[in-house]
Amino acid sequence: MCSGRVDLEFILRAFSNGQDGVLIGGCKLNECNYVTHGNYDALSNVYLCKKIMEQMGLNPERLRIEFMSGADGNLLAEVTNDFVKQVKALGPLGKGEEIGKKELKFKLEAARKLVPYIKLVERERLRVPVKSKEAYEKFFTSDEVNRLFDELITDQLAISQITSLLREKPLSTGEIAEFLGLNPSEVSRHMKSSSRHGFVRYDVGQKCYTLA
Repeated sequence: MCSGRVDLEFILRAFSNGQDGVLIGGCKLNECNYVTHGNYDALSNVYLCKKIMEQMGLNPERLRIEFMSGADGNLLAEVTNDFVKQVKALGPLGKGEEIGKKELKFKLEAARKLVPYIKLVERERLRVPVKSKEAYEKFFTSDEVNRLFDELITDQLAISQITSLLREKPLSTGEIAEFLGLNPSEVSRHMKSSSRHGFVRYDVGQKCYTLA
């Protein structure tokens, strides 16, 4: 299977299912058998997913992509062994980052629900104009892309996490902030935005937010 078919959803689902690390193997860059050069799509997904993981508080080193040919059996074994050692050193998913299981579940679920939106943003605003490893690295580590990511994705991830929480029960600003490790002022800002869009409403009687 082409590595370009490893959707962002697949990566997040693996972590949701409790995998401590994800290793993606693709053919060498610029040696793709398809005109689409899907391995560059895989590389883009990895860069985006690492940014999402950082936003959730997960160590991005739990995700790796390596490019090699079908004849590189020894290299595959070396990379796999090295990655296994690295993941073991990081510890179990969430525990190594001191994130509770319930909090981690909500964050990953919220990120998965946002995948269609993230893919749209990537297609419209985060496309790399030149297909080379150096160009992708320079693009996804640039200040401009970091700004765009915060502007277009980070806030949406937080709102998605909050609405996932509110599906269980109404919560106050303080309770949401404590559970998700956010600043109360950040939660208030997200709630105002979500209220304007009709996603949530404030229950004056219970003094908390609930889904609209």
